[in-house]
Amino acid sequence: MRADPVGSSKQQAKRTAARASKLELTEPPLTTQFRGNRSNRGRDICAQKASLRGMVSHHTPVFLLDVDNTLLDNDRIQQDLKDHLERAYGHGARDRYWRILEDLFSELGYRDYLGALQRFRAEHPREVELLAMSSYLIDYPFADRLFPSALKVLTRLRGVAPTVIFSDGDVVFQPHKVGRSGLREAVDGRVLIYIHKEKALDDVERRFPAEHYVVVDDKPRILAAVKRYWGGRVTTVCARQGSYARDPQNAAASTLADVVIEHIGDLLSFDLMRLWPAPRMSASSLEPAR
Repeated sequence: MRADPVGSSKQQAKRTAARASKLELTEPPLTTQFRGNRSNRGRDICAQKASLRGMVSHHTPVFLLDVDNTLLDNDRIQQDLKDHLERAYGHGARDRYWRILEDLFSELGYRDYLGALQRFRAEHPREVELLAMSSYLIDYPFADRLFPSALKVLTRLRGVAPTVIFSDGDVVFQPHKVGRSGLREAVDGRVLIYIHKEKALDDVERRFPAEHYVVVDDKPRILAAVKRYWGGRVTTVCARQGSYARDPQNAAASTLADVVIEHIGDLLSFDLMRLWPAPRMSASSLEPAR
């Protein structure tokens, strides 16, 4: 008696659906932008693969690394921008743009470089030369401003546990910076960018569930907020690089982190097993052998 091909197909479909229901896909925000666009089908497939790689076990840690002044020398980027503004538009234009940028930072909680440029242009609607400033920002060689060994560190961490870029910023420039610098590729597309990342830790858990997290950041304020939320489930690592680390008020606060490093490259030789607790042994595993 021959098997019913239709019935067999239905049973196979049910088994496939059952297996799929057991999988929880964790999809970083930056991968969702490619859905529904026929011309970007190839990138959509890449995004789905990145999401599959994002699945983690509850028994492994997850590394969460900041971008600005942790992996990327943002102070130097800002100085390059100031120098370019002064050369191209004058001292007064530089100071005014920076004033707008700082005002937006106080308002939004992150630096919106393109938003500041738009406001600056609104004050000078006939200065068409300002349009070239957007090209400078978009074409900036961010990869040249990575801290020494930053990509090597990501490669090492990624070989141990899921490694995620954990940043905050605007919806256009910050993702562009992460992509153009090579950081997004270095973590297989695992990129989380929030408006205020310290207020989105529940979303991080939803996307990358784990028993323990390791957060690397240059800002003691962020590390303190993360510690308050996750407590013993997180190891905070303060990278004392950049303007925040050099601020005398932050210097003392940085010592409150679980681990303090002077340079991101220090993680190349650091004993990573010290960054999360040993797995708990079950009662059955403690029973003597018979």
